[in-house]
Amino acid sequence: MDLKQSVIAITGAGRGLGQMMAITLAHAGAELALLDRDESSLEETKQQCNMLGVKALCYCVDVTSEEEVERVFNDIVDDFGQLDGLINNAGILRDGLLVKVKDGVVSKMSLEQFNSVINVNLTGTFLCGREAACQMVKLQRPGVIINISSVARAGNIGQTNYAASKAAVATLSATWGKELARYGIRSVAIAPGVIETEMTRQMKPEAKQRLEQAIPLRRLGLANEIASTVQFVLENDYVNARTIEIDGGISF
Repeated sequence: MDLKQSVIAITGAGRGLGQMMAITLAHAGAELALLDRDESSLEETKQQCNMLGVKALCYCVDVTSEEEVERVFNDIVDDFGQLDGLINNAGILRDGLLVKVKDGVVSKMSLEQFNSVINVNLTGTFLCGREAACQMVKLQRPGVIINISSVARAGNIGQTNYAASKAAVATLSATWGKELARYGIRSVAIAPGVIETEMTRQMKPEAKQRLEQAIPLRRLGLANEIASTVQFVLENDYVNARTIEIDGGISF
């Protein structure tokens, strides 16, 4: 894919990895549909992309709402006239043990806690991926769907809901890559390891040091390293139906 004047939609584009992906693709000349629930953070990302000379528009949407997702992807095509890629980046964490035991079971992960993560990370990915695929097929344009998974998909203590959602997201990517290839649509998952974010910057120094020591490269990943992988996947037309781990060699 030639990113110049292509149109890429990014969910969770208001901050963090999503914002870095948008800026990286703007540097490459892509036009951007920026999706998030936080309108003010979206506007900040939009301004940074516009400063690089590309068209970027904001769409405030709840990715768990089928009606909103259907509407927003119609709006994107109306506004840009095309859709060439989707990065399913929106996601949440609500960590907790399946059961917490101290002289017996004292608490357990609630169904609401489990479902809230599944709804955003998995159902949101499904809805946005489905609507992007529909638009690409209707427009008879080749395209790419990138789903952001995680190395936690292998299973991680305290992340029953998150790990399950990210394992499922990787499986969606493999399935879609095989189903949609006949229409010229590729699908790939990217599984980041532990990335330098606002959350990790707030960790106690000793806790962060222990985490770094568990990574063979002895450092956390950087947001631009994930964003550059996104660009690689978009531009390499033979990458399909795979999960790419960008994790410094860590294993849980």
